[in-house]
Amino acid sequence: MKAKVIITPKAEVLDPQGKTVQTALEQMGCTGVGEVRVGKYIEIEMDGEHDEVKAKLSEYADKFLANPNIEDYRLKLED
Repeated sequence: MKAKVIITPKAEVLDPQGKTVQTALEQMGCTGVGEVRVGKYIEIEMDGEHDEVKAKLSEYADKFLANPNIEDYRLKLED
């Protein structure tokens, strides 16, 4: 099973990388750019049942992959 972990800064946390990307896009003439948030994307191949893999990944994301103080994460599982 392929697991995708998408990690983004929490909404209330300043994102200097996102601001830099937003400014660069605007300077390049890209119009209509709203807020930009920069995060991480991780793909992990895992064996196991859907619920078991999801539970393990949630634990790993809370303890290691994401910083729960400043980041949120989403899990997407593909069979």
